[in-house]
Amino acid sequence: MTTTYPSGPTSAPTSGPLQATTATFIGMPKFPKAAKEALANTQQRRNLAHATGVIRAKRAGVVAELPQWEDLRLAGAAAKDETMTHLAAYLEQLEANLVRNGAQVHWARDAAEACQIVVDIAAAKGVDEVVKVKSMATQEIELNEALEAAGIHAWETDLAELIVQLGHDRPSHILVPAIHRNRSEIREIFRREMHLVGRPAPDDLTDEPRRLAEAARLHLREKFLRAKVAVSGANFAIADTGTLVVVESEGNGRMCLTLPETLISVVGIEKVLPTWQDLGTFMQLLPRSSTGERMNPYTSMWTGVHPGDGPQEVHVVLIDNGRSHVLADPLGRQALRCIRCSACLNVCPVYERAGGHAYGSVYPGPIGAVLNPQLRGTASDVDKSLPFASTLCGACFEACPVRIDIPSLLVHLRAQVVDESGRKSAEAKAMKAMAWMMGDYRRLEKAQKAATLGGRLLKGRTIHTMPGPFAPWTSARDVPSPPTSSFRDWWKARNTDSTTEDQR
Repeated sequence: MTTTYPSGPTSAPTSGPLQATTATFIGMPKFPKAAKEALANTQQRRNLAHATGVIRAKRAGVVAELPQWEDLRLAGAAAKDETMTHLAAYLEQLEANLVRNGAQVHWARDAAEACQIVVDIAAAKGVDEVVKVKSMATQEIELNEALEAAGIHAWETDLAELIVQLGHDRPSHILVPAIHRNRSEIREIFRREMHLVGRPAPDDLTDEPRRLAEAARLHLREKFLRAKVAVSGANFAIADTGTLVVVESEGNGRMCLTLPETLISVVGIEKVLPTWQDLGTFMQLLPRSSTGERMNPYTSMWTGVHPGDGPQEVHVVLIDNGRSHVLADPLGRQALRCIRCSACLNVCPVYERAGGHAYGSVYPGPIGAVLNPQLRGTASDVDKSLPFASTLCGACFEACPVRIDIPSLLVHLRAQVVDESGRKSAEAKAMKAMAWMMGDYRRLEKAQKAATLGGRLLKGRTIHTMPGPFAPWTSARDVPSPPTSSFRDWWKARNTDSTTEDQR
């Protein structure tokens, strides 16, 4: 998809062999620790603030053009809910139409099975490299790492993904994986790394977006022309026609989908849409919500094999990898509506400051905070912490084109994490103490007297810090001084004054 290039000084990462240093998210610290470290990276914060601001403004402009935008959101949510309600039937229909059109369908229960299927197909073709269309599903299952382990190089062809791959980095955004990089950093990455894995960057390369795109185009062209196998994902899979759809902004996907002899598409089972008519709704929702465009520059659709036109061998790998677990939760399943537009990331104040890497997954931001713990479970510290990585401001729900109620899901998952821990949180203990105090008016009166005494001693001064377990809370907020008198005191004084006046 489209990459936004903020300007700024260079801060290049350490170089090294591409295959040996491509990082995964395994072993990431929990969100509070990772976010604290990210907040110290002022250059990244400037990059993110600039890029998300540009995307937000573009989106707001094109959404405002449609008076029926809310109706489109409702239609999109309804189509996705229909899919989730009858998922098994639509998947069987999709498989039947794919097979009838000449494709081979593979089912994968988890990441390991999906990776093995793709590796086996590529190995059977005798290739040592594949070209890839940008795909969140393949990142989720860490397909690149599995292919590299089998001696097969996986070349990312999306511009932002190429930047991440050459920079020995991790994606930090769903739509713009290299959003945390600025133009100068990208120029240095291209000059330092391109010659190690193919055509080198031009000696006179500048940090102009046009020149950077040209360098990437020249570097990738030789890979497109010699590749025998390509790997893609799919934005949508249409059940009643067996059609797969990829939308993109650069044309790299079109090259991968048409030139190689063999195409392997890795598709999450939630990407199914019931009918061809449903696609029309999403072709209005997705580009406006993602890149702020009225329509996508490149929309590629393929329905099986067509002799003499495009890949002559098409494989579709349908993966579960935790999605059935999400589907089993009546509230949590709405996360499967997600069309990976990233609108929720671009409006999230937490994401804008912490960046995508702090979430410890290929799915960052608000949607990652609700999707990751459901797909992966809450066994790890990372996934336990993610439901708390939000202010619950609600901006994500307002921006979501398929109306995923992310704030409600966050609260739902927070309760689940607490329940699974088997331990009473500090908040729960405080609420229990409050209930005990308010359960008897005499205890409440004593507490009120103690509070007013504290107010008189403080003389209206604000409390900036508190000791012990309250210290983290007061590190980000002040505590108002307790009142010098309670409502009971005021009421008693008022009635006494009234009685005195009457007696006069």
